[in-house]
Amino acid sequence: MKNNLFTIVILVIAIYGCKENKTDNTDKKTTTVVKPNIILILSDDHAWTDYGFMGHEIVQTPNLDRLADESVVFTRGYVPTPVCRPSLMTLATGLYPHQHKITGNDPFSSVEGKSYFPREDLLVNIDSIPTLPRLLAEQGYLSHQSGKWWEGDYKRGGFTHGMTEGTRHGDKGLTIGREGLEPIYNFVDYAVSEEKPFFLWYAPFLPHKPHNPPQRLLDKYTDKDLTPSLAKYYAMIEWFDETCGELIDFLDKKGLRENTVIYYVSDNGWIQQPNGAGFDFGSKQSALDGGVRTPIMISWPGKLKPAIREDVVSSIDFFPTMLSIAGIEPPANLPGLNLWPELTTGKPIERKIIFGEAYGHDIMEKDNPEASLANLWCIENNWKLILAYDGKIEGHGSFTHKEMRKEPVRLYDILMDPYEKVNLAKQQPKVVERLTRKIENWYPLKERKLFVKNN
Repeated sequence: MKNNLFTIVILVIAIYGCKENKTDNTDKKTTTVVKPNIILILSDDHAWTDYGFMGHEIVQTPNLDRLADESVVFTRGYVPTPVCRPSLMTLATGLYPHQHKITGNDPFSSVEGKSYFPREDLLVNIDSIPTLPRLLAEQGYLSHQSGKWWEGDYKRGGFTHGMTEGTRHGDKGLTIGREGLEPIYNFVDYAVSEEKPFFLWYAPFLPHKPHNPPQRLLDKYTDKDLTPSLAKYYAMIEWFDETCGELIDFLDKKGLRENTVIYYVSDNGWIQQPNGAGFDFGSKQSALDGGVRTPIMISWPGKLKPAIREDVVSSIDFFPTMLSIAGIEPPANLPGLNLWPELTTGKPIERKIIFGEAYGHDIMEKDNPEASLANLWCIENNWKLILAYDGKIEGHGSFTHKEMRKEPVRLYDILMDPYEKVNLAKQQPKVVERLTRKIENWYPLKERKLFVKNN
């Protein structure tokens, strides 16, 4: 009898234990969160108007148009600064240039050829600031850098994999896109084999100069009554678009697209000189919309409903939004906004104002952003205010800052006047005063003063 009772007890325990284990396994399956892959696609020197989905009548961007059809598209997107290195640093850190201290591309060099400080002094900033790849790595992500990356070796940014080894712009990384996407394909295959979520930093040197598109693309634009420089620039945009299509098609073939978030933005604007190789006034390095406006797209099939939105957003929102999507609590006191709630609900973004800053191409003092401060600006509803300051402007493109200083206070109704042709500062002094206070409260100046014409 005792043996029978003992046997019954053992059976009950075994059955109960099996049920518990099954329940545990079921719970694990239902509560396990599969983290999404994240891809940043960053075009380089690309005007906010120059896309098919933005209404351009000549340039062809079929792959970006397709991505737009699958995305939440913010047609009124902005970057906080109109030159590439600080713009990229903002994406990597979630900070404004005056916070991460990379305000331009290079240290200023004197007429004797000596830099005011070594370029390497700037690189330490990336070691002391939390970066998106670093924070994602803590949650099991692998990450790959390709294209533009100014901050030394890719490992300094926290990437687990990458192409750039340390020189200006991005050395080997700049071959991506122009010479195919094989390094990215190999990385993705590796991440999949390791069963790891991944983050891709795809920042090709496109449509950036040199404007040397494949002849087959250039031929499409040479018969459209364009100057040679414009034809080359438009062909470069289509070349960039082709690489984006190749990347998205690769994700589709691998069955990865449905669990991959794609974020698109341009680093800064560009207006091609019709008869020259450079950029025109009002684009790169300028706080006008030609320099800081860009469409911003966020796509996640099945999770985000495609929509065209007119809310004003900033690339500074990328950092907290992507961390949130990955299930990571963003660091405290970030200036950007986590857009995920508004992306999923479709509700208007509550923030009513965004800010930005523009500096000279060359950094005058590595720990004092104000030394080369050219402009501060803000956008609130339909109003955009740009203020010129008296920082020292040196380096490539300084002509654009000199031109901006001809009208040190600029107010535009950018809904009625999107190309900023009519300065309303004198007609709307109360708006100027109100927005000036908001700018000064956001960026407490220590040294710089408003620029005064002919001072």
